[in-house]
Amino acid sequence: MLDYLTAGIAFWMTLFGVQESLLEFRLGYLGRYWFLAISASLLLGFLLSAPITITLIIKFAVDPFTWTGNVILCALAAVIFGVILSLAQWLILRQTEMTPRVFALINTVIGILVYFLLVWLNEGTLEWSGNPFGGWKTVIIFLAGGAITGAATGKALDFYCERVEQRLIQLEREREEEERQRRERIERERFEREKQEIEKLEREILERKRISREIALEEERKWYEEHGDDDFDYEDDEDEE
Repeated sequence: MLDYLTAGIAFWMTLFGVQESLLEFRLGYLGRYWFLAISASLLLGFLLSAPITITLIIKFAVDPFTWTGNVILCALAAVIFGVILSLAQWLILRQTEMTPRVFALINTVIGILVYFLLVWLNEGTLEWSGNPFGGWKTVIIFLAGGAITGAATGKALDFYCERVEQRLIQLEREREEEERQRRERIERERFEREKQEIEKLEREILERKRISREIALEEERKWYEEHGDDDFDYEDDEDEE
């Protein structure tokens, strides 16, 4: 019959192994340390919870086979494992930009709930200390439970990261489009200013030519007035001009 420790190893190792295969692309080189980091955290959690559990059973007479005692011990183990597991996952996720750090807590809570559910459903085939190689049907159940849970949580995170990437790509495209429109607007405004400046310059040139022409006519008129020329027709001359 399968004991609780072997069932936990089968469930958690399968869960995080499947997650690592799904998240390696998202986490990059950090994905290779996902399984190792969490395995170490599981071992640390066991080393911390085991002496506390044994102390409660021996010195405080907490009976693990009664409803109240079982709940106390399970809740204590869940808190210790949950804190250490969440910390291990958070330390990896905090080094990435795409993956949300809150996934560490969500992933741990879901894993603990599914594991407790599997233990509750298979309580009749589990022992506190038994043959870890027996009960192959129960082993398959815990392996399948870990694989399904890991695939579901890993794929959920992968889907979330994909949606974030698509959103970032869309935002980048919108930013590039806004930048292109801004450059085109600036170019149009510059072209309009240059056009207005050219038109203004042309008007000034025409105005200067007109003034120069009037001055020349005035000087010519004065010259004829001084030297005399009764046949000079100023109006005809202006009309011809």
